[in-house]
Formats: sequence, structure tokens, C-alpha cells
Amino acid sequence: MKWSSVCMRVLQMNSMKSCTIKKIKECTMLSRDHLTPEIELHLITPDCYLWSASEEQSPFQDPFWAFYWPGGQALSRYVLDNKELVAGKRVLDVGSGSGACAISAAMSGAINVTANDIDYVSCVSIEINCNINNVFVEIISDNLVGSSCDLWDCLLVGDMFYDSEFGFKMFTWLKKLCLKDKLILVGDPGRHAFKETIIKNHLQCVAEYPLLKNTCLENTGFNTASVWKFVCDK
Repeated sequence: MKWSSVCMRVLQMNSMKSCTIKKIKECTMLSRDHLTPEIELHLITPDCYLWSASEEQSPFQDPFWAFYWPGGQALSRYVLDNKELVAGKRVLDVGSGSGACAISAAMSGAINVTANDIDYVSCVSIEINCNINNVFVEIISDNLVGSSCDLWDCLLVGDMFYDSEFGFKMFTWLKKLCLKDKLILVGDPGRHAFKETIIKNHLQCVAEYPLLKNTCLENTGFNTASVWKFVCDK
């Protein structure tokens, strides 16, 4: 009886995943119209009905994973252009969303890549996008913010400073990890919470990219996005 219950649970999970995959593919389009055309992603574009749909018309609650946010674009571009930073390293992509940063690390020679997002649909989306781009990454849905991250050498953090309170929590955590000699790269277009939280003597701007027109339309007020490296004095 117990084994039967386990089997039933597995079947239910597989059915839910199949349904989610179908909905993602129905509601998005494959796109390379961003800063990293090497990577193809399922995204909500102006040609998708969800672009102008109301919250009630969407089968997803807050489909943030279906947009390629500017910080993530800049961070992925930087990794692809500087492969030596992640080559041979164990990389964690925090708040992975569509999985783009994780995919860029896998394409750049990282020996192990983990995409982390607490949202179930995001995790399914990451798996779909990895399959499209012929890369493998481990996908973890646990909340890793605040953890020791002993399994990774490098952390990629795109667009996670969207809220002042959470941004301060992120900064405090990342600063501690920096003191453990981990490479930490942050991508952000200059959101208020980022500028409010960041202490400049702990961060070095290593790149800035102009955003494409369609990305500017999605993110009113931002024309560029930058990549920052944590630099901590011991």
C-alpha cells in the first residue's frame, strides 16, 4: 500500500510537469533577440498573447521566468565573453529565472553548473531552455540565500536587488561568501534597491552594456545594464 502511494505521487508529479511544459511552450516564443543571441530562450515577447494579457488571463502567477531581465542579460554576456572566469569552476546561478546565466556558464566550460530558483515553474522553464541549448545544469529549488555554498566556487546573481529589504539581505550574504574567496558577479541595470544597498568599496564595475530596444521597452527607464564583481578586504 505504501509503495502504491509512492507510485501514485510520482505519476501525479510527472503529469503536473508535463502540463507545465505544455503551458510554457504555448504561452512563450523562442527568442534570440537579446544581448546573448548564442542562447535561445522561451520568452514572453510582443507576439505572445500574455504580453498584453491581464493577470486573470494568465495561467501563471507572476511569470518572471519568461522575461530576460537586463541584469541577467549583461551577466550572461560577460560570462560568454570572459569564459576563463568560470572555466573549470563550480558555478551557482542564484534566482536563475529562465536559466540564461547558468546556460552561459555551461557554455563557457564550467565543470559543474547549478541553477537555483524557488519557483516551480521557473525550474521547469530552466530545464526546457537547457535542453534547447544542449547543455546540462543541475536544478535546485531550495532557498539557498544565507547558506554556506561550500559546493560552489562562483556565484552569478542577476536582477536580485529588486527590493531594498531583500537587497540588504543579499548583500550581507554575498559579502560573507566573498570573504571565503568565492568569485561573485552581480548583474543589474541600476535599480534603486541596488544603488541603495551596495557599498561601492566592496564592488567593482567590470562591464556595462547598452540594452537592445525591445529590452528597454520591457524595462522602462533603463538603457544599460552593468556587471559588478565583489571585492572584499580580509
